[in-house]
Amino acid sequence: MKIKNIMRTAAAVFMACSIQTSMAQTSDIHWMDVKRGPKLGWSENSGVKIIKVGGKAFKDLNKNGKLDPYEDWRLTPEKRAEDLASRMTVEQIAGLMLYSRHQAIPASKYTPYPGTYNGKAFEEGDIDPSLLTDQQKKFLKEDNMRHVLITKVQSPEVAAKWNNNLQAYVEGLGLGIPANNSSDPRHTATVTSEFNAGAGGQISLWPDGLAMGATFDPELVKQFGEIASKEYRALGISTALSPQIDLGTEPRWYRIAYVFSESPDLVRDMGKAYVEGFQTSEKDFEINKGWGYHSVNAMVKHWPGGGPEEGGRDGHWAMGKFAVYPGNNFNDHVKPFTEGAFKLDGGTQSASAVMPYYTISYDQDKMYNENVGNGFSKYMITELLRDKYGYDGVVCTDWLITGNEGATPGTFAGKPWGTEELSIEERHYKVLKAGVDQFGGNNEKGPVLAAYEMGVKEFGEEYMRARFERSAVRLLKNIFRVGLFENPYLNVEATVATVGKPEFMNAGYKAQLKSVVMLKNKASVLPVQEKKTVYIPKIYTPVKTDWWGNATPASFDYPVNIDLVSKYYDVTDDPKKADFAIVFVKNPQSAEAGYSDVDREQGGNGYLPISLQYQSYTAEYAREQSIAAGDPVVDPEVKDRSYKGKTATASNIMDLKTILDTKMMMKDKPVIVSVTADKPMIFSEFENRVEGIVLNFGVSTQAVLDIISGKEEPSGLLPLQMPANMKTVEQQKEDVPFDIEAYKDTEGHIYDFGYGLNWKGVINDDRTKRYKP
Repeated sequence: MKIKNIMRTAAAVFMACSIQTSMAQTSDIHWMDVKRGPKLGWSENSGVKIIKVGGKAFKDLNKNGKLDPYEDWRLTPEKRAEDLASRMTVEQIAGLMLYSRHQAIPASKYTPYPGTYNGKAFEEGDIDPSLLTDQQKKFLKEDNMRHVLITKVQSPEVAAKWNNNLQAYVEGLGLGIPANNSSDPRHTATVTSEFNAGAGGQISLWPDGLAMGATFDPELVKQFGEIASKEYRALGISTALSPQIDLGTEPRWYRIAYVFSESPDLVRDMGKAYVEGFQTSEKDFEINKGWGYHSVNAMVKHWPGGGPEEGGRDGHWAMGKFAVYPGNNFNDHVKPFTEGAFKLDGGTQSASAVMPYYTISYDQDKMYNENVGNGFSKYMITELLRDKYGYDGVVCTDWLITGNEGATPGTFAGKPWGTEELSIEERHYKVLKAGVDQFGGNNEKGPVLAAYEMGVKEFGEEYMRARFERSAVRLLKNIFRVGLFENPYLNVEATVATVGKPEFMNAGYKAQLKSVVMLKNKASVLPVQEKKTVYIPKIYTPVKTDWWGNATPASFDYPVNIDLVSKYYDVTDDPKKADFAIVFVKNPQSAEAGYSDVDREQGGNGYLPISLQYQSYTAEYAREQSIAAGDPVVDPEVKDRSYKGKTATASNIMDLKTILDTKMMMKDKPVIVSVTADKPMIFSEFENRVEGIVLNFGVSTQAVLDIISGKEEPSGLLPLQMPANMKTVEQQKEDVPFDIEAYKDTEGHIYDFGYGLNWKGVINDDRTKRYKP
């Protein structure tokens, strides 16, 4: 096995020995480069020592003074995992099966999951942000947890130091199993992101979801994975809770923003490239079969596809617990998994982990005839995923599926869909019987141990021990393969130099540019290249609430950084003095995401339409009777979730009025509309009143301005159909792609999948030929 050194420090401070090594130390962290072997890293505070066998150096993780198979880096990850699993107690395996709730670094008291430091909140001051919280020490030591989900970090430096503190802490516990830290996507650009080619940043900024899908470029996605994995590992992150390879076949779905497309073929190729990029290390950093020190485990989601939510409601809430298949198109939704993420070209072969979605895949269980959430479904996990498709990686539930649901179908809480009447412990047992390995968002081992005892009563001790070890091996392999047992520690200076380095930032910004879609360019009004005078209206932003009901006040302000716009054009607040106008808006946002407690309190069933237009919409063409319904605990009386005849108005209807008012004031002068969208939308409300439309799915304003000004040529393509009206939205089938009437504009262009303009006209290239249905 030939592995080159991946990091060095300046001072050698370790005693000489007969083993051929170089040694270094930073604070309490020691490193040893073993000739023709891996880099070893350990903390002097953990009690771990280095032992030598046959002229080779190894870490004595369990401190028994001898080399055990799981400590022997010469063996395969499979053999090491099997040995370690056999040594673990049931309590230790139960902890390995846990996946933490969201951890911010440092913790804040102003979050749903607050943390303290020796009883003090971080906001009280004089606390090192890289320290472990009281709560983290508890779940690491008492509950044996080793999978930690991190969210916001103060800086790359703090993240690296926190990682080292965490790894030193767990290295001193029990068998010395390192932590496998993970993250949801953290490279997403925002409207306020500004690119400077000469400066590094907190992390490189890229298009995500639909924005990346709009590039139609799997090689670009692979490049992203290769760069992002280096940044993740430099932050101490070794598992990515991504990519999201659901199909966007239901245009009203809340989470459609995070998928690549509605096209099974495009999502298959993009998801495959994403996983290849994240999991595969370059040869110089490879350990075994493509895995190595730059590898990040990819947890693809959400099996078997969470896209076909009835009426567009989402499974994070009880109102959206059902995925439906009126077009009998279940097979298209598993295609990105079975033909993409599970069939890689590189040595890692398959995505290392899978997350089922919250939803009940309604009436799709053909063996047990159960309508339960996918994480509880033995049919979905064992019969299909494991047995039919041969997947033997980690299966981890989505977060909090074993928790109790909220007081109403619109309350954000636990998501035990289909198992509402079971106890929390019984839900854990049902998850285990389904074939799942890990519990997302559970910090406590107690319910897992209770489920184990239930299994012992039903099947016996030998059976349940073997069942636990099987999951333990899968979980441990993902830690062994990325080299954490040998060296989980970070060189802080290397982290700072790697994360957000200029070449990574530059690559991300180029990708942003490729994701912008030009929809309309009447009379070639674009690009506006000269430094002309532009009018940009302020926008009213209504009150917004997060998942937990916390409100952000309304505002009336510029939707973009005017100083940034001034680098391109002279800016005026008087439309009469302007040569043209740019109106920056968002796509229509539903005031309620398909459910209203007020409607229920007033005698309705609570369910409302989700509209893709700004103006008031009455659901004249909705289903008379919903396909699925049922809340046996919180609202058993509601047997029908139809919203036919009900009305919804976009919360940001003022965006439409701003567009129309701006055109009225500009008269014959051009108006360009820049739309930032998180789902498809109805363009008929304003398209015929404006000269240009530029669409992005969540990238920086700077990228949009580079297109409008002609600094760059647009090349993005629609990853989704844009509907002609809400009638076609209501009449389409949630599980079927390409089944709506697409909008046709005044220039005769149809806003269909794969449509986009460049300066010459409609784009027709290898991408459109390859992916157009």
